[in-house]
Amino acid sequence: MKSTTTGMGRHLRRKKAKMASDREDFNLDNDHHRRSVAASLVSGVYTLERDRQEKRDSKQALAPPWWEFFHFRMICPLVDDADNSIFGAIYEFEPKTSQLSKSGKGSPRYVIAFRGTLPKSDTISRDLELDLHLIRNKLHKSSRVEIGLQAVRDTVAGSQGSNVWLSGHSLGAALAILSGKNMAMMGRFLESFLFNPPFFSAPIEQIKDQKVKHGIRIAGSVITAGLALAVSAKRPQQQKTHSPDPFAALSMWVPNIFVHPADHICAEYIGYFEHSETMEQLGIGGIARLAAQHSLGGLVRAALGKEAETPLHLFPSACLTVNRTPAPDFKRAHGLHQWWRLDIDLWTRIYLNR
Repeated sequence: MKSTTTGMGRHLRRKKAKMASDREDFNLDNDHHRRSVAASLVSGVYTLERDRQEKRDSKQALAPPWWEFFHFRMICPLVDDADNSIFGAIYEFEPKTSQLSKSGKGSPRYVIAFRGTLPKSDTISRDLELDLHLIRNKLHKSSRVEIGLQAVRDTVAGSQGSNVWLSGHSLGAALAILSGKNMAMMGRFLESFLFNPPFFSAPIEQIKDQKVKHGIRIAGSVITAGLALAVSAKRPQQQKTHSPDPFAALSMWVPNIFVHPADHICAEYIGYFEHSETMEQLGIGGIARLAAQHSLGGLVRAALGKEAETPLHLFPSACLTVNRTPAPDFKRAHGLHQWWRLDIDLWTRIYLNR
């Protein structure tokens, strides 16, 4: 126990030392600073829950430096009603007077951050349960999501038009996606930082042969689009006329997505967005746009007359950042810590499907 605490302390000190040179020029219009802050606030949530499980009091707590270093104050933790674990936190940005002019026009007033799965005795059971809900596209029906959504709604309502950010890692990124989609449907487009968000699909991105990869994706799009048209044709005309298009409503929301190609949990986002662009270049962008709104599983359920929810990972637009630095293993590729490092090779592209 002691060695773990000491190790975490050393890790945080190294991280703070690495960022110390940036602190004087701290500006949330800077992409690296924004990414680092968003990731650090999520790390603060992970550490809050570890502090709770290790019964560390305020003097021993390791969590506060993760937000205090960047002049944030934690307003309140978000607690799961099933296991009493801390899965999120609401932060308020309180820059010093001398920093107001340097903090950047894109600075948030509030940030709501969500952690991912924490493999500790007090949390692993509930977190794995939610991971299974996520795989089955039922995460939105969990009480944790409802608590998180209500916290986001209340924060946005009380922000008086000020910037509100969402941030999450892995399972927490899924919560942030649901929250961001919910607010976008209401006309509020929140700045969102999604680190290693889950995309459950066949691992096509892992295929090395580019021709085979593109051939599979094109065939998949044609089949999905065809099935979508068939299912739509069976719907009553009145339902077609009055049903809003949620995919179109989401097109103005452009979340920041951060993925590593060696992370099979999130790597499919790379192909998902690249494929849409390729199909546009081939002159069949309409097929790609229609296919991008559906999953084969959901369409099959709809064809059978069963309830079919839009998959969590399907949305039109994004600012996609890929960490092209080689990772020695899955743990590194999926880890949150990579996103505040300076020595990484990042590739960024904005995809707008409007």
